[in-house]
Amino acid sequence: MPKRKTLLLWLIALLLTIVLAVYQRLSGPTHPVRRTENIAGVEFSYKFYRSWNSGQTLPVRIKTNNDMVHARIYYRRYPPLDNENWSRTAMEKKAGLLTASIPGQPPAGKVIYKVEAMAGGKNVWLNSGRAVVARFKGKVPTVLIIVHIIFMFSGLLLAFRTGLEALHRDGHWQKLVAWTLGITFCGGLILGPLIQKFAFGALWTGFPLGGDLTDSKTLFAVLVWLAAFFLRHKSKWWPLAATVLMITIYLIPHSLLGSELNYRTGKIETATTSESTRPK
Repeated sequence: MPKRKTLLLWLIALLLTIVLAVYQRLSGPTHPVRRTENIAGVEFSYKFYRSWNSGQTLPVRIKTNNDMVHARIYYRRYPPLDNENWSRTAMEKKAGLLTASIPGQPPAGKVIYKVEAMAGGKNVWLNSGRAVVARFKGKVPTVLIIVHIIFMFSGLLLAFRTGLEALHRDGHWQKLVAWTLGITFCGGLILGPLIQKFAFGALWTGFPLGGDLTDSKTLFAVLVWLAAFFLRHKSKWWPLAATVLMITIYLIPHSLLGSELNYRTGKIETATTSESTRPK
């Protein structure tokens, strides 16, 4: 294959990888909720965190252009125990900023919170009344996170490149399959469990030990590419199928149905639901 065409295929694969990486970043349940709202002539700008380090208080900050407004934050553990009431705290005002903090939780512990603002003589719920669920995690070494991300998206890049190569009649995808398998295995089944251990105290919570969707889909991706590796000489449809399945897996939001502390038992389990109810 001419070098110009090879370079073009790498550029296409890189562009597709970037698009999917941005989607993963924005679609996951740990991505902060960012909004700017105008209510009765008062502007509220905020970033509600949905992931925080365990043992540290979770900050809630809202910028406003009116020092006369007031706000209250409602929060409780999630999932709540039977008849657990919402805690309510008035947010402090200082130089155009409303601030409050939520008590820190153990690894995999969650809180659900939302903010009620008083502006223009009426009470309104920010974020259209939708509650935000924040999960706490143990501190993970930054270098480990960076290397893990590099490996996972390098595996995706190689998957796209392998699929594009397999589409050509004279394509040479066999070596690319091996590289895709190796990089995905290292990123997902070696580095991934290490991050899980630092964050939530367990190396593996996916199939067959649990229902963690991120762990399970990573295992499935590796198995698919393992099959493509052993069958790569039989037909180009195997790497093509593996590429399509890899894309499908990455379309599933990261950290969906992840680790969650059961406050009743004190054990870390797999999340099954999310809550968006208004506090009573």
